[in-house]
Amino acid sequence: MGLVVQKYGGSSVADAEGIKRVAKRIVEAKKNGHQVVVVVSAMGDTTDELIELAEQVSPMPAGREFDMLLTAGERISMALLAMAIKSMGHKAQSFTGSQAGVITDSVHNKARIIDVTPGRIRTSIDEGNIAIVAGFQGVSQEGKNITTLGRGGSDTTAVALAAALDAEACEIYTDVDGVFTADPRVVKKAKKIDWISFEDMLELAASGSKVLLHRCVEYARRYNIPIHVRSSFSGLQGTWVSNEPRTKAEGQQVEHAIISGVAHDVSEAKVTVVGVPDKPGEAAAIFRAIANAEINIDMVVQNVSAASTGLTDISFTLPKAEGRKAIDALERMKPTIGFESLRYDDQIAKISLVGAGMKTNPGVTAGFFEALSDAGVNIELISTSEIRISVVTRADDVNEAVRAVHSAFGLDSDSDEAVVYGGTGR
Repeated sequence: MGLVVQKYGGSSVADAEGIKRVAKRIVEAKKNGHQVVVVVSAMGDTTDELIELAEQVSPMPAGREFDMLLTAGERISMALLAMAIKSMGHKAQSFTGSQAGVITDSVHNKARIIDVTPGRIRTSIDEGNIAIVAGFQGVSQEGKNITTLGRGGSDTTAVALAAALDAEACEIYTDVDGVFTADPRVVKKAKKIDWISFEDMLELAASGSKVLLHRCVEYARRYNIPIHVRSSFSGLQGTWVSNEPRTKAEGQQVEHAIISGVAHDVSEAKVTVVGVPDKPGEAAAIFRAIANAEINIDMVVQNVSAASTGLTDISFTLPKAEGRKAIDALERMKPTIGFESLRYDDQIAKISLVGAGMKTNPGVTAGFFEALSDAGVNIELISTSEIRISVVTRADDVNEAVRAVHSAFGLDSDSDEAVVYGGTGR
């Protein structure tokens, strides 16, 4: 048996009983002959509570101290889990992100991993310990300050450690039984997917699927680390995410479906720059201002300019949390660019249809739009790739739209298959 990295989300370790249940699962993997490294998130809603506490103390907490505060949640989880494992008669050691060798850049609150040097982890597991690592955190290469990786960063920690330790797989434990064809909280008849490619999972994650973080999947694809998404509340097989399909017991590969799933995202907002002079360099100036503010954008649409005025409108979507910063950055550029006005809309939702088989099956786009039309859902923006079609609609229409598209492409199961055991699906 090889080395396996297991990651447990906040809902899995939300209380003492949850921690003891997780400890039993970890010990079972150790008894089966695996070397085990475990990455844990903060208990339940601890991170949210710490954020609220910081905001009560300071409306704009300093990045370094904010990171120092937020890392406390995972340190509590790792220590308690190590205690639980030791009480069962097994050896365990807990490590912070910096002790585990997770080295990042110096961007506080959303740092990116530069390198992983897991010497202490390797020594610990070679001595027969189960290594417990605090997820979501690391130490900056310059300055040696504590950093955090952003929300969902424990997934990335787990995959990064799996790559550095040459693990046979990375198991992501959550509160659903795997990756489903839609959010089971919205579509009760969503089906569990047995296997999905890195490419399809990347598109689903980028389109709003909450089960895996986009950065985590990208890291796994880069280093070819198979991910097994499964529930910590059941013993069922979950969803494998990898380059090649896993094989069934009878030796036949899992068939790649035309459509992998439907994802939705209500965390984005839309900005429209009205009356932009239609000449070279104007769009570049707009998006350079956004880039300088360190804001990631998603969908972009530019209208055809009016012949009478020579002006056009440019719309784009971005995270709601970055909306105010984007508006401020563009307002400062208004005299330079010379646009007329800005419009901001945070009552939108993005719905995406994802599947590698789409590019060889005509009629998918028409079927997608017909399903939305039949449900009375109006489309505001459209974006496509080889394996994805995304549209922006009103936020109020998103649940009905997702269910309509899911049914239209025959993704509904014959029974209410999806089970949500607790928490938010992370």
